[in-house]
Amino acid sequence: MYGAILGDIVGSPYEFDRGDKTKGFPLFSEKSEFTDDSVMTLAVAEALMDSMGKGEAEHKAALVASMQKWAAKYPDAGYGGMFFIWLHSKKPEPYNSFGNGSAMRVSAAGWLYDTLEETLEKARWTAEVTHNHPEGIRGAEATAAAIYMARTGKSKEEIRAYISEHFHYDLTRTCDEIRPGYHHVESCQETVPEAITAFLEGEDLTDAVRTAVSLGGDTDTLACITGSIAEAFWGADPALRTEIRERLTDELREVLDRFCEYRDRTAG
Repeated sequence: MYGAILGDIVGSPYEFDRGDKTKGFPLFSEKSEFTDDSVMTLAVAEALMDSMGKGEAEHKAALVASMQKWAAKYPDAGYGGMFFIWLHSKKPEPYNSFGNGSAMRVSAAGWLYDTLEETLEKARWTAEVTHNHPEGIRGAEATAAAIYMARTGKSKEEIRAYISEHFHYDLTRTCDEIRPGYHHVESCQETVPEAITAFLEGEDLTDAVRTAVSLGGDTDTLACITGSIAEAFWGADPALRTEIRERLTDELREVLDRFCEYRDRTAG
């Protein structure tokens, strides 16, 4: 969870191709702030905890309620157009989206469950309330699977092989090959494989996030996805956690703390 929020905060100043596509930028600046990516990541985490042990209908109702509640608290966090309409609908229905929002908000599903099968199921549910297009679902499932595998001791090559085989993403390109022609795009199919590749090339959490941001494009979401996997693989050191916490509001920190305490209490 810290990794996803880190990626969002670090990537936020460079969204819409505002960076220079290098890794040599300040990790934090006065322009580094959380966006809708962090708000929705924490909203999904809250919903999954609140609906633990319940069925699909209860999970999806909790997801809708939590996302709409937190969006009302942070209405200017940067939501996409169709998602913004959904957030303010009295009868919200999925709208066949394949946007990368389903992947950026899914990280809690990668942490909370004991099996890969359940992880994939819950990831699918988090996507389907809005992003019920096959690509939207695939992006959420692939991200959650990578997080689950990373936190359960799988190697990078095992993660690469599983994602390539089961989700058919091209993970053969290097970031150096991706970077020159990459631009701002908000689809899962042009964000998730790039984010996973940045993780695979990273040396630690911050290096992976820097690598993701260096690709350009939708940098906060790209780095949010990369960071969510990278934290599961390497962890996040206390100093970094402190910096992240200081950039959140009190009520967002409360959800983050609850999630970490819940995860630690139920681990194993």
